[in-house]
Amino acid sequence: MLDLGFVRANLELVEAKLRARGADPAALLGDFRALDKSRREAITQAEQLKARRNELSQQVGALRRAGQDAAAQMEETRALKDKLEELDRNAAALDEQLRLTLARVPNLTRDEVPVGASEADNLTVKIWGKMPDFDFMPKPHWEIGEALGILDLERAAKLSGARFAVYMGAGARLERALISFMLDLHTRRHGYTEVLPPFMVNSKSLFGTGQLPKFAEDLFRCSDADADAATRGEYKDSDHWLIPTAEVPVTNLYRDEILDGARLPISLAAYTPCFRAEAGAAGKDTRGIIRQHQFQKVELVKFTRPDQSEAEHERLTRDAEEILEALELPYRRVLLCTADTGFSSAKTYDLEVWLPGQGLYREISSCSNFDAFQARRANIRYRAATGPAAKAKPEFVHTLNGSGLAVGRTWVAIVENYQQADSAVLIPEALRPYMGGLERIAREP
Repeated sequence: MLDLGFVRANLELVEAKLRARGADPAALLGDFRALDKSRREAITQAEQLKARRNELSQQVGALRRAGQDAAAQMEETRALKDKLEELDRNAAALDEQLRLTLARVPNLTRDEVPVGASEADNLTVKIWGKMPDFDFMPKPHWEIGEALGILDLERAAKLSGARFAVYMGAGARLERALISFMLDLHTRRHGYTEVLPPFMVNSKSLFGTGQLPKFAEDLFRCSDADADAATRGEYKDSDHWLIPTAEVPVTNLYRDEILDGARLPISLAAYTPCFRAEAGAAGKDTRGIIRQHQFQKVELVKFTRPDQSEAEHERLTRDAEEILEALELPYRRVLLCTADTGFSSAKTYDLEVWLPGQGLYREISSCSNFDAFQARRANIRYRAATGPAAKAKPEFVHTLNGSGLAVGRTWVAIVENYQQADSAVLIPEALRPYMGGLERIAREP
């Protein structure tokens, strides 16, 4: 969420940044100046009446002590009570309207983010690795998986419907091996603390990271969750939604807390299954396991001071890249343009892995710096432990996250990049210890 004072003082800049995202400022902000003015006037009037009420109370006390009649002052005090209640109700309603307005406004992208109208305007900033050179026509992962008996989409559809998968035998083992490999590398080499959070969260958590209210239709909710209430800005502690990413529970670990500045940055890594309704993806990626309702992911989350966040964003992105390099999977780093940057993000790098069976790069990680946007929604602050700032007012942290990596898409990348002419799949050397020394996946007789 954007800071109210910043929007008030920089409304033209905010509107320009929203237009750069392809958004309509009027649709998001409405008549912001008029709303803000009405709210401040209601608050001012209420404060003036409260001051008058206090003054009258003092007069009543003085008159009574002097043995004089205080009926007029007491009558005015009673009349003020009704006016104050009305003004307080009006101010509260305007305050809620302003809060809901700011809740639907996306983050402002950083100045270095390229202005663009679509993903076609994203900027490739790095290409790594050598694409495999096959002496045969490479196949997509769904054909290889079926041929090897390690991926069963038909039985998954029987169990759960479209956009689900069953991994079998070495295919299931490969998925599990990737999770362990990623967590080990991030915790042992990169210094992240492993977290295993709940896979269900409440509405307040989803609001904190920016999924609610805007993206309710892309979420799976339990029977106790009220999507209509969530879109109206009513967030509960007692309802439940399936998580779309570990970003949600891990970021909200510190919701409504003040962190010790000496602890920052805090770096956390979490494996979770993820659940997405994919309501806006009808007809996209209908074959294979690129876009699923349920998938596994290892997520990286950081909490930093504002002066640390840019460097930590680069470090987090590099941590995710090292997974791809260790597995020798060719990839590119892309800086997303304004129109393609997510709702809560100020700057995002996408890592896209090469998939030879489909002849294209596909996103395997989005590494984002949210500045204070999520922290303001989730009320996550820090206080300096020493120095002149130790007694200062707490400041909002900056939050960052990125996939390290999407496990299913890494599975796909290995199957397609390491495929052989006989449909067998070689296991990357770095992963073989996690596969019990297995060097290749072949069709069992």
